Amino acid sequence: MREAIDSDTRRQLYSQRIGTVEPVFGNNWHNKRLHRLNLRDTTKVNTQWKLYCMVHNIEKLAKSGLGSKRGRYEH
Repeated sequence: MREAIDSDTRRQLYSQRIGTVEPVFGNNWHNKRLHRLNLRDTTKVNTQWKLYCMVHNIEKLAKSGLGSKRGRYEH
């Protein structure tokens, strides 16, 4: 691990992981209770994981208000 974040550039890139990747894993594990995948084939596992990530992204969009009618101009 020390070799992975030895330089300032690598340390800065690694610190961005906390804000981009790990919240998705934490949300799927803790809030969605995704502790294990139910399927066995690689293609099926990838599909199941992508579905969970898609739900995560849709929830983020819904919470941000994107696509809501508030603030739009009425015709």
